[in-house]
Amino acid sequence: MAGEMQAEGNKTIEGRFELLVQSVTDYAIYMLDPTGIVTSWNAGAERFKGYAPEEIIGQHFSRFYGEDDRAAGIPARALATAASEGRFEAEGWRYRKDGARFWANVVIDPVRTPDGELVGFAKVTRDLSARREAEERLRRSEERFRLLVQSVKDYAIYMLDLDGHVTSWNAGAERFKGYRAEEIIGQHFSRFYLEEDREAGTPERALRTARENCRFEAEGWRVRKDGSRFWASVVIEAVRGDAGNLIGFAKITRDLSERKRSEEALEQAQRAFFQFQKMEAIGQLTGGVAHDFNNLLAAIMGSADLAKRNLAQGKDITRFLDNVIEAAQRGATLTQRMLSFARKQELKLEAVDLTQLVRGMAELLERTIGTGIAIDTQFPLILKRVHADPAQLELALLNLAVNARDAMPEGAVS
Repeated sequence: MAGEMQAEGNKTIEGRFELLVQSVTDYAIYMLDPTGIVTSWNAGAERFKGYAPEEIIGQHFSRFYGEDDRAAGIPARALATAASEGRFEAEGWRYRKDGARFWANVVIDPVRTPDGELVGFAKVTRDLSARREAEERLRRSEERFRLLVQSVKDYAIYMLDLDGHVTSWNAGAERFKGYRAEEIIGQHFSRFYLEEDREAGTPERALRTARENCRFEAEGWRVRKDGSRFWASVVIEAVRGDAGNLIGFAKITRDLSERKRSEEALEQAQRAFFQFQKMEAIGQLTGGVAHDFNNLLAAIMGSADLAKRNLAQGKDITRFLDNVIEAAQRGATLTQRMLSFARKQELKLEAVDLTQLVRGMAELLERTIGTGIAIDTQFPLILKRVHADPAQLELALLNLAVNARDAMPEGAVS
């Protein structure tokens, strides 16, 4: 009685297990006899292999393999490995009923009786086509990217490890840095820097900045294999894995030597142009100063001539001598202003009373322009002070008066 109950219980457990296996649709789970003949078939096997149970049970499992695999004896080796080692696992192409192939993960376990007799195999197959396709797309994408990077010749694009050693090298890097891949991979990227930059720790700071800020960018001199220098734009980007961990650096360098030469040529041309402008300004200033001195000399000569005539007549010549001294003082002031210009000094600006300034130089104006022209001064009752350099303003008024005299040879009232 007890034996019958145990047998009934075993049947119940086997039934539940069968129900469980049949309900699995994401895995093909089926049994093989010791020779590889299919003896059971679940819903998952039917779903992605395409065979109904009555179509496949009794057939050899090697029909799921490709012709080349069958010719190479792979199905038989799989069973032999499972029997001898207790398990066989592999990935490879398998075929559906309609002839379409899919990428499968296969596990074969031997099934033995309690006394160790081999009675068959349990085979679990999983369809990994989607993963395989994704991996293949990624591989193709990486290959296209690798080919793209390798074909770029205007930029040096290469990878560095965490310590700054070169791990990849493209054609652009070889073209304008001069190193072949086998010469530079494994070397530290600091060899591209000037000696003084290496001593100053510039390469280490660049990596530290990229590590902390995810990016470093700069321009500066770099050195080719032959020792020649070139002006480079450098970008270093931190490269992180899926988990966010730093795995290295991507370094992009562009040779900007031509642009640097153009900028230097432009700066040189600008300096030459500024020098030309300065010389032109000095020439104009020289002409103006000569004119100013000529006017002052005219004032001095006129006053001296009048002083000579009055001295011959026994008259007082003090005021004429005063005019000579005043004109000479203005000449000295003009010289000082010229020196100030040469030294690029600021003018001495102050609040100037125009009425007082003009009246103070009235006698100098009269002696300078001569007796043929009368000078009449009129001022408003209220005249605000102006912000100017008094000496420069006096010189400007003197020049205006002389120019007006020269424009009126017949005489006039001004």
